[in-house]
Amino acid sequence: MKKTLFLACTLGLFTAFAAPLFADDELDPIVAEAMKNPIFKSSLEFLKDPVPVDNSEATTEAEMKPYTEKIFGSDQVFKMIPIKGGKFKMGSPDSEEGRNDDEGPQVEVEVQPFWIEEHETTWKEFEQFALKYIRLNRDGATDREKLADAHAAPTNVWGTSTAHENRGKVGYPAAGMTMYAAQTYCKWLTAITGRYYRLPTEAEWEYACRAGTTTAFSFGDDEGDLDDYAHWESNTQGVVQKIKTLKPNPWGLYDMHGNVAEWVLEQYAKDTYANRKPDAFGAPVKSPVSRVGNQDGINVVRGGYVDSEEPGELRSASRMKYDETWRADDPQFPKSIWWLTSQGSVGFRVVRPLQPPKTEEEAKQFESDPKVWLEYYQRNSRD
Repeated sequence: MKKTLFLACTLGLFTAFAAPLFADDELDPIVAEAMKNPIFKSSLEFLKDPVPVDNSEATTEAEMKPYTEKIFGSDQVFKMIPIKGGKFKMGSPDSEEGRNDDEGPQVEVEVQPFWIEEHETTWKEFEQFALKYIRLNRDGATDREKLADAHAAPTNVWGTSTAHENRGKVGYPAAGMTMYAAQTYCKWLTAITGRYYRLPTEAEWEYACRAGTTTAFSFGDDEGDLDDYAHWESNTQGVVQKIKTLKPNPWGLYDMHGNVAEWVLEQYAKDTYANRKPDAFGAPVKSPVSRVGNQDGINVVRGGYVDSEEPGELRSASRMKYDETWRADDPQFPKSIWWLTSQGSVGFRVVRPLQPPKTEEEAKQFESDPKVWLEYYQRNSRD
């Protein structure tokens, strides 16, 4: 299907939902039409009239409760766990076995309350967005479903890469997507639920992983217990496993160590901790960036994965950055902004801050840049 027809028929229906954020009087008509996509709409505008879900609303930390989110228009559900705000020492002490230089010096960071997904986001959840399982032509489709269906989404998975071998299976973590795809999913999820979802900051992720502990792992310092809590090379031979099949951490979160590594909102730098200051909300020292042709090159993943051969790679403080080999077999130019064609062990989980951003500028440090999608769309002929 040609892009002009696709845009006119699909995106043109949703002007009321997806007014562009800036004037397009002098733009090419195809670009101007593309900018009506909900990816250009402010996430804060999606928060009006959220879809009712028991226990999902709170105005104070004391009111926060676990709740089960349902992806509207589907049968997919996932549990969100409330995390109280507090201070913790981020990074690792010099004495910790397996420690790397980019984990220090330790710094006390304050984190504000948030909910976090109980487990890694699953393929069945992600596919509602990535494969557009909520269809516009479904009888009785609601305005929110139509909005979700119009939202910019990934191109089809390239080829038959083993990076996406669990696609379509129940209970397996979604993996092999770029940070940009994960961030765009979060914006889509915000649009379909009316609640503000995003990826965790690096501070929030480590705070949730530690779950009040100061040891190398959330279960202590004994590497001998790792098989009870983490899927890694020793007990999986590098094969991604189903969620929630091992023990959770003290706050009831599964697979924080191992299985798939998880995207967090931080540009990678060895001196991140030297530049980090005690700071409410645990915001990124440097917000992550994505660029067409240089996707995720300096962004961080946490938690280790099934390919981790050393216990130290799965510690609460361990950090890892994107590697270009993760897209080595992608023959496209520019390479996909959506998929890691050669890495099937990187995924994510979502968080929801008690207090969503108050301004557009604040929201931008947590969200995908719609201009990246627009540039890629113009340069890549696949639809």
